[in-house]
Amino acid sequence: MIETINKAKARRKIEEALIMHSDRGVQYVSKEYKRVTATMQCSCSKKAYPWDNACIESFHSLIKREWLNHFKIRDYNHAYRLAFEYLEAFYNTKRIHSHCDYMSLNDYEELYRRMQQDEEPMAS
Repeated sequence: MIETINKAKARRKIEEALIMHSDRGVQYVSKEYKRVTATMQCSCSKKAYPWDNACIESFHSLIKREWLNHFKIRDYNHAYRLAFEYLEAFYNTKRIHSHCDYMSLNDYEELYRRMQQDEEPMAS
């Protein structure tokens, strides 16, 4: 978990405020997790609130249907590589998402960044 957060922050060169949403798992209260997410706004599900899992359950269904079910997975490393390939080479870069005005996640994020830059006041 910590490694994933650090990789994401480094890859996206994230310096601005972030929101980290999680469930109420014990791993999310560890000292290391709190240290790594100290600059983030942490959000947590309410106790006994199962609807937060709907998004990830939907994603799991999607990755299985669109990708993993097309392979005979040999071992953990093979599964890891397949999931990484799906996310990095398709899901984030090519697959369109209705909640992103039918753009890929990367294209939508880039458009957002450009719009933010356009709104910044000019220095005198």
